[in-house]
Amino acid sequence: MDTQHDNALAHALAAIPGPVPPSGVIHVVIPHTSRFTVVGNHLAQHAELSLVAIGVGVHIQSLPAGTEVGIKTLTARFPEGEVKIACALRELEAHGYLRRTRVRLTKGRVATRTVFCNQPGAVLRGGVVPVAGPAVRSTAPAPTLVREHIRVPGPVAVPEPTAVPEEPRPVPEPVPVPEAAHPPVRLPLRTAPTQPRRPLPHPQALTPELRQAASALLADLRRHAEELVLSEEAVEELVPGVAAWLERDATTDAIRRALTADLPKPLRHPARLLRHRLTALLPPPLPGVHDLAAPRRAPVTPFQTCDGCERAFRSHEPGHCRDCRAQYWEAA
Repeated sequence: MDTQHDNALAHALAAIPGPVPPSGVIHVVIPHTSRFTVVGNHLAQHAELSLVAIGVGVHIQSLPAGTEVGIKTLTARFPEGEVKIACALRELEAHGYLRRTRVRLTKGRVATRTVFCNQPGAVLRGGVVPVAGPAVRSTAPAPTLVREHIRVPGPVAVPEPTAVPEEPRPVPEPVPVPEAAHPPVRLPLRTAPTQPRRPLPHPQALTPELRQAASALLADLRRHAEELVLSEEAVEELVPGVAAWLERDATTDAIRRALTADLPKPLRHPARLLRHRLTALLPPPLPGVHDLAAPRRAPVTPFQTCDGCERAFRSHEPGHCRDCRAQYWEAA
């Protein structure tokens, strides 16, 4: 059997058109006609996923809809333990390929709903309409598992077999699946509504002195942070914002610290960052002397002694209290 396998491999390599690479993998590509699954290179060659996660993702993508893909099921199918399988599923979740949610069924039961997306990037862009369905293209019986060690790009010359007439096979009718068993997948909107950008603050009067001071402060920022290199156009655009700070009695050191503190690494758009900080961190005007004065207390009505019962009561003028005045009017 080994000698026949080597001879067949040698014939296949000899039939490859074009030069064979001197090193590295050699692909022998034979087109599939049944029982195949299309897997994108974004998953098969993912730079951040582990090899176990890539294998689990390809296996889940090849399964029909409704197949159990829990940790216990995958552990019984593959030699990897539960820890590796669980880590692989978490990696797929982190990169958008897998989503597991808890849903409540009838009679208070709780089940895990697993959704696998073969192109998470296309779903985020909103350019593809997802279709829930089986990933396997054919229902023919699965062939014996054969591990391929060598695959080579390019067509392979295979002798055409003699055509043998065969009876047409009846096509099985699709079994209707109730909608409640596989509810439609609802995806979020493409993008959330964005808030309008706040306008850059402007001073009440942009005097030549304010313009000169603001322009000099913006041009001098690169001495304190080398990332803040601004063009002349960006400086002219940001001058009103700095002038508004100066008009509100903000010192140049305070403005410089607010614009240069905790810069992101790397900083790709310095003008946008400065515009945001000038708008979001704008201080209020300084209060005046009268605003800081203590509030004046309301005048207090003094106490008086009643001329009749000698009871204390509040009044601006001496006399009788309310009870004595009432008795006087009743007697009158």
